[in-house]
Amino acid sequence: MTTLSPENSLSARQSASFILVKRKPPIDKTEWDSFFDENGHLAKSRDFICVNILERGLHPTVRTEAWKFLTGYYSWQSSQDERLTVDSTRRKNYEALCQMYQKIQPLLENLHRNFIETRNNITYDIKKLYDKDPLGNVLLDKKKLEKILLLSYVCNTQAEYQQGFHEMVMIFQLMLEHDHETFWLFQFFLQKTEHSCVINIGVGKNLDMLNTLIDFLDPVFAEHLKGKGAGAVPSLFPWFCLCFQRAFKTFDDVWRLWEVLLTGKPCRNFQVLVAYSMLQMVRPQVLQESMTGDDILLVRASSSQAQPSPTGSRSPLTQTQGPWLPLGNTGETDILQTLCQVLG
Repeated sequence: MTTLSPENSLSARQSASFILVKRKPPIDKTEWDSFFDENGHLAKSRDFICVNILERGLHPTVRTEAWKFLTGYYSWQSSQDERLTVDSTRRKNYEALCQMYQKIQPLLENLHRNFIETRNNITYDIKKLYDKDPLGNVLLDKKKLEKILLLSYVCNTQAEYQQGFHEMVMIFQLMLEHDHETFWLFQFFLQKTEHSCVINIGVGKNLDMLNTLIDFLDPVFAEHLKGKGAGAVPSLFPWFCLCFQRAFKTFDDVWRLWEVLLTGKPCRNFQVLVAYSMLQMVRPQVLQESMTGDDILLVRASSSQAQPSPTGSRSPLTQTQGPWLPLGNTGETDILQTLCQVLG
């Protein structure tokens, strides 16, 4: 992860508000292939590729392969032959985990008090998902989704199942072809983003950083939120738990943001800047209508419901006008120093 510094702060501020604006065409298959030599080794630097992904995004035809690099599924130093071996190994490891799960499932049901409850929660959450598009075409396999979530719960002791994981894994399932890819990329995504979306690991830290950011950058808004009680900012936790999935109108926009988070650009804990930018968008309405944190969530949810659409559309972060970071009478150097402290 890149730490915010005076050298990259301008990119961070601009990206937080305009990350989804497509000023340049995304990286397509032809350009992506040009990043590698005849043996499949990188011909461009990793940093060069990540900066381009930050600024331009990825075309759907290369997103699956690119995400395997961004998450760590593939090593950036690997050759094409080595990647074929890695993929085969990961497939076999996934199949071995599935076989292990089948063997220990009776024991889990009898000895693990939380297993049956968690399995029921997963089943209930998945039932609520829409599995078809407006034309009636099936978008996802709920049985496979349930299997991946249960396996993740059993194998990943750091990130136990929480409500919202079913939607996040669904995002991966819609993008990827094979179950083993969905399973491993979700695990690597959690690691790469420092478990930022996990309630008992990263969400509380994100909320603390967001609170500090609001206090420093927008004291008036901070006072309003404090006047609504201590839970105003903490009530925004769904943004981080779902990694902003419900804050966007299309899955394309969600993928666009997530791939930026995976690059580690333009700074560490960039998700906090995204949340601050979203708050600034609704700031006038929040102040005028004296909204609470729950009200803010409702406003965002009503205007930005994610839909299973293959086409992109305007999202919350593309509608911001002007710079989101109010400098006021404070020197920019002081702001940069504070941002460095807040965001790590």
